[in-house]
Amino acid sequence: MTKTSAQAPNPFLYVIVCAAGIASDVGTLITAAQERDWEVGVMATPLAMGFFDTDAVETQTGRPIRSAWRRPGDPRPFPAPDAVLVAPATFNTVNKWAAGIADTLALGTLCEVCGLGVPIAVLPCVGEALAAHPAYRASLERLGGMGVRFGDPYAGDVQVGDGRREFDWERGLELLGAR
Repeated sequence: MTKTSAQAPNPFLYVIVCAAGIASDVGTLITAAQERDWEVGVMATPLAMGFFDTDAVETQTGRPIRSAWRRPGDPRPFPAPDAVLVAPATFNTVNKWAAGIADTLALGTLCEVCGLGVPIAVLPCVGEALAAHPAYRASLERLGGMGVRFGDPYAGDVQVGDGRREFDWERGLELLGAR
């Protein structure tokens, strides 16, 4: 049976949030995704949970935020993803992911979806000194070779008006393709 837009629910986007100051504005990304008819589920690294308003995000998505593994027998709170967007993506997460380290739910999910052919976009939030580290450059190359799509790097500046760029949340959605 062929899916039609009337039969199929909206596609499901996993948004994976890492511990960076700009994460406080993740609601901007969720709004933009919902305006493009995505249903959104948020996963966060354990440290990222203190970087954004979790109650507001749960209200906005209508779903719990996932940051820990579920117990055996617990139902899956999210459907399988149609796409994944990591924003903001930190130095730590990018390097662990490229190395195949799955010590958090967010990293385990990223490692798994790479093997499923799910489109993945990343909006890095890494300062210039860390971005120059050879391990980070190698991680970007490795993940890029796996088909992961990257937005321009962002150094973590959150103030605008003095020549610094804003974090381009919508760029991640553009990298995933038209909706």
